[in-house]
Amino acid sequence: MAKDLFANLDLNLLRTFIILNQERNMRKAAERLFVSQPAVSKALQRLRDHFDDELFVKTHHGLRATEKANQLAEYIAPLMDELACAVNHTNEFDPAELDMTLKIAISPFILSGIAKDLFNAIRREAPNVQVQLLNWSKSTIQDIVNDDIQFGLNYSIGHAPKELLQKRIIEDSFKGYVRADHPYPRDFIEIDDGVEFEIATLIAADWNSNQSLSEKIMRMRGHEPNIVFRSELPSAVIDVVKNSDIMFPGSSYLNLDTHPGLRSLDIYFGKVTIDTEINAIYHHKNRNSATTLWLYKLIKQILINNNP
Repeated sequence: MAKDLFANLDLNLLRTFIILNQERNMRKAAERLFVSQPAVSKALQRLRDHFDDELFVKTHHGLRATEKANQLAEYIAPLMDELACAVNHTNEFDPAELDMTLKIAISPFILSGIAKDLFNAIRREAPNVQVQLLNWSKSTIQDIVNDDIQFGLNYSIGHAPKELLQKRIIEDSFKGYVRADHPYPRDFIEIDDGVEFEIATLIAADWNSNQSLSEKIMRMRGHEPNIVFRSELPSAVIDVVKNSDIMFPGSSYLNLDTHPGLRSLDIYFGKVTIDTEINAIYHHKNRNSATTLWLYKLIKQILINNNP
């Protein structure tokens, strides 16, 4: 008969195991558990004895999980999350009691359009929170993995690591923006007409770092786009467009329809399928976090309210 490993297992050890697997660092694990490093080392030794496996091996970069540890984490982590959720179910979450720095990384296509409303909504419900709204950068994915950023908002990211969840919030729509007195006569543009324009694009790390959406779609239609300007700053793109004949395909959440000096063009994509889902992006371990769920609900409502 197989040995019953669960019968005499101290469940506190499983929590230590999960934190070690997430952090891969003894010091960080001790800080999260509010215990000393020797206490974590002692718990790890008990885990090793219990499962008859090294579980975590020291390397120059921290701890490396063994195959046995990876298998255990895959099974145990979701169960521990469910257990925590069940235990905390009766506790009322009150964002007014939060006292922390809240870091939220947002795509530059969206950030400036919702920053004011998002800040005001957070401050209204969580007045003791310091809000940091960050432009999504090349390091954001790793920052979310490392818990340095609690929440992200971006379009679908195909190369996101398995630790991160991407949860759809809403579908975005794009328009073309040109200067108010641009000679183009119509108030709409077919995607095939894009070849008539020089184009400016906004660089959004992890989504269009190498190729913008407009470039991708035009190439799908057999056209070579004439991209003449790219920037990470919406203000720079807007300034260039206002003073040239360049066209800028941008998110409706940039709220440029009433921007002085610009006019918008509806873009007709024909039968081309485009993916412009805006997703909440956060660490898998935080999927049942009351703070994460509160932020998701708050941001979703703001995006719905601002949806053109």
